[in-house]
Amino acid sequence: MIKYILKRILIAIPLLLVMSMLTFFLMHLTPGNFFDSLRLDPQISKETILRYEQLYQLDKPWWYQYVYWLKNIVHLQFGYSFFYNIPVVKVLGPRLMNTFILALASLLLTWLVAIPLGIWAAVSRGKWIDKLLSFVSFCGLSIPSFFLALLLLFIVSLTGGLPLGGMHSASYDLLPWWGKFLDLLKHLVIPTLAISIGSLGALQMIMRGNFLEVMGQQYILTARAKGLPEGRVLYVHALRNAINPLITLFGYELSGLLSGAALTEIICNWPGLGSLMLTAVRSKDVYLVMASMLMGGILLVLGNLIADILLVWSDPRIRYEKQ
Repeated sequence: MIKYILKRILIAIPLLLVMSMLTFFLMHLTPGNFFDSLRLDPQISKETILRYEQLYQLDKPWWYQYVYWLKNIVHLQFGYSFFYNIPVVKVLGPRLMNTFILALASLLLTWLVAIPLGIWAAVSRGKWIDKLLSFVSFCGLSIPSFFLALLLLFIVSLTGGLPLGGMHSASYDLLPWWGKFLDLLKHLVIPTLAISIGSLGALQMIMRGNFLEVMGQQYILTARAKGLPEGRVLYVHALRNAINPLITLFGYELSGLLSGAALTEIICNWPGLGSLMLTAVRSKDVYLVMASMLMGGILLVLGNLIADILLVWSDPRIRYEKQ
């Protein structure tokens, strides 16, 4: 398993290089740069802008700038954010943590609800509850997350039961630790629901299909013939085999939530990577864009690797070193 993990990491390196090079090229393919807006400011001299361009090698060709950026990445130097006027790490760190909190809440809600509902629908096949769950799942799949976020915000604006956006209330710093936790939970409700409902519907349908397929296997019939309790048959023998395909999806879910919740974050005014990436692209803050892209690529690789490790832990029959 260790050899397999090392092999996956070595394969990920050229993948990240190609991804970063393509992003860097596309950023420089668009006209203009961040300093074009500074040139319109009469308080900033041309000598100051020229000194900044020479300091960060921005007066060189794009490929030379890319090599310069790679050299700094090797030394864990992610560059300088021109828009925020601070190092990229100081901008990216808090935003990455905020997105991780939202992604973790969405992931927990999706998996803790979808798997039991999928089992319930499979056990109740053909009954009214199965039809109701299928209808709700299809409705969740058909509604885009950003539109659902707008709809939830509109409902909350009429009822006034939850915050309309942001991550903290104005009096957050004055609250005790448990008050801060409750305040964070209230702000998490709308973006978490908006992101989770679509994934929940898809995961519930997949779990239902997998469970129905497993329940028709011969070993399930043998377990029942031996007189095992129905709960043990369902939640030990059947569940362990039905959940294997879902574990493969876990890696994509993890990386997708961390990098694919941009529109929902912007609509809900959640201070995460989504709004940060939009600001960086609009302002042509190239080093901030590159660092955000690199974090997304690393999370994608790590998510798939974690899924492979969990798959081995769930099913002892799988051994990657024999492949």
